[in-house]
Amino acid sequence: MKILAFETTCDETSAAVMAGQVLRSNTVFSQIKLHRKYSGVVPELASRAHLEKIPFVLAGALGAAGFRLPLKRGAVDAVAFSRGPGLPGALLVGRVAAEAAAELSGAPLIGVNHLEGHLLACEFDKGRAVRRLEFPLLALIVSGGHTEIWHARGYGDYRVMGRTRDDAAGEAFDKVAKLLGLSYPGGPEVEKWARRASGKGPDFPRPFMPGTWDFSFSGLKTAVSYYLAKKAGGDARSLPDGEKALVCRAFQAAVVETLVKKAADAARSLGLRRIAVGGGVSSNGALRAAFAGLEGFEVRFSEKAYCSDNAAMVALCALRRLEAGKFVNSLRVSPDLARPGWKSRG
Repeated sequence: MKILAFETTCDETSAAVMAGQVLRSNTVFSQIKLHRKYSGVVPELASRAHLEKIPFVLAGALGAAGFRLPLKRGAVDAVAFSRGPGLPGALLVGRVAAEAAAELSGAPLIGVNHLEGHLLACEFDKGRAVRRLEFPLLALIVSGGHTEIWHARGYGDYRVMGRTRDDAAGEAFDKVAKLLGLSYPGGPEVEKWARRASGKGPDFPRPFMPGTWDFSFSGLKTAVSYYLAKKAGGDARSLPDGEKALVCRAFQAAVVETLVKKAADAARSLGLRRIAVGGGVSSNGALRAAFAGLEGFEVRFSEKAYCSDNAAMVALCALRRLEAGKFVNSLRVSPDLARPGWKSRG
């Protein structure tokens, strides 16, 4: 089965082709340079950039997979796109592109959940090969817009146990980086500066939130803000580099410990020994090292190339849904996509 897929939920424009269990191509255009001066994604600019770049990523993905343009009837067996969650205008660009490709090829159109794609990206193994996840498992989806814990019992069979009540982990990284005057995106910058830290620094609270599997990183971000206001008199950019590095290390340590402890505790509560971690923040080296140190667990991460948004994970998600016979017929884009087939928390 050949699947052509599109990903346009936020600030990456991507197209990919899968043939059976092998990823044939995955072309991604990142908008980081476009949004950097705003220290965050500007939705209108993101939508316009998707419109501009999607013909090029499509041509790149099809060419790398050995297809000739224009796309001919019968060239692919299905066309998939992320229908949410994400930015409204950006999602519409992806859907329209997928509709056009489906019309040209005569293939059925499938809308998939972007967050499920982040989980299944953990199946990519050593480049383009695929190694299936073993269920049941505990899934941690941690990105710029989402931080969630799922009980995953099979493809398309998920129960959301907890999610962020305010800032997602990646969003908190971006905001702390901005407080420190660091570049965007904040996650890689904070990680880079944290590696430079030497000596004793501040110790920020861990928002464990006992009694719930939910997350809340807003208070942690506020604690960093108060510390910087006291330490730097309201202008954190004037802090010496050594002090900035210590703040980055302390903040990162608080986020990592919170994510790892809550995921491990949730897994133990269900009697699970398998954990899968997906999403952009899952590329963080400190987070990977902390999970590697957990005893008694088998932890799977997606390869770093597939941690951020990409169409390869959308194609794989569509493939698994088709194989399992569990896919939703709706093609409506949904910025706050309710999880069809997901069961509520509890």
